[in-house]
Amino acid sequence: MRKGIAAVESLFFLVLAPGTTAALIPWLLTGWDERVPPPYLAFRVAGIALILVGAAVLLEAFARFVGEGRGTPAPVAPTQRLVIGGLYRYVRNPMYLAVAATIVGQTLFLGRCELLAYAAVFLATTAAFVRLYEEPTLREQYGAEYEAYRSAVPGWWPRLRPWVPPDGKKSTPRREHT
Repeated sequence: MRKGIAAVESLFFLVLAPGTTAALIPWLLTGWDERVPPPYLAFRVAGIALILVGAAVLLEAFARFVGEGRGTPAPVAPTQRLVIGGLYRYVRNPMYLAVAATIVGQTLFLGRCELLAYAAVFLATTAAFVRLYEEPTLREQYGAEYEAYRSAVPGWWPRLRPWVPPDGKKSTPRREHT
């Protein structure tokens, strides 16, 4: 897939999937109105920080799928290469963690506990999706390369030091099914 096409498709998927889960659903749940103002300014500041960090991580990960992976995060237009650079050297699911961080950030900023419950539901749902769909699919597409990556890089709690592939390469093209 060419980078230009991958970028456009990734942008569409960014608005559709994370845009829905991190923005539309929280807005539908709260109208982004404060029910009870957070008791401390520190909650608002922490909320803004989590929203900004979450958004930055999400955008970096999407860009990495286009540049390094030569594809998109969308299952209908997957990458040609396994994405293992950048934040993916520390944790296998930075996009999901970034979306959860933005939801928790909105919880802190707005003082709306229902968003915290929604963040828990979001993480449980994505963990099930990863376990039941993503991991088997990546195992099938990338074989031993994915298994080595999966055994070295945690799915949900980041490593302290970046993982370096044994051969020093970033990634190899995915296997074509015949």
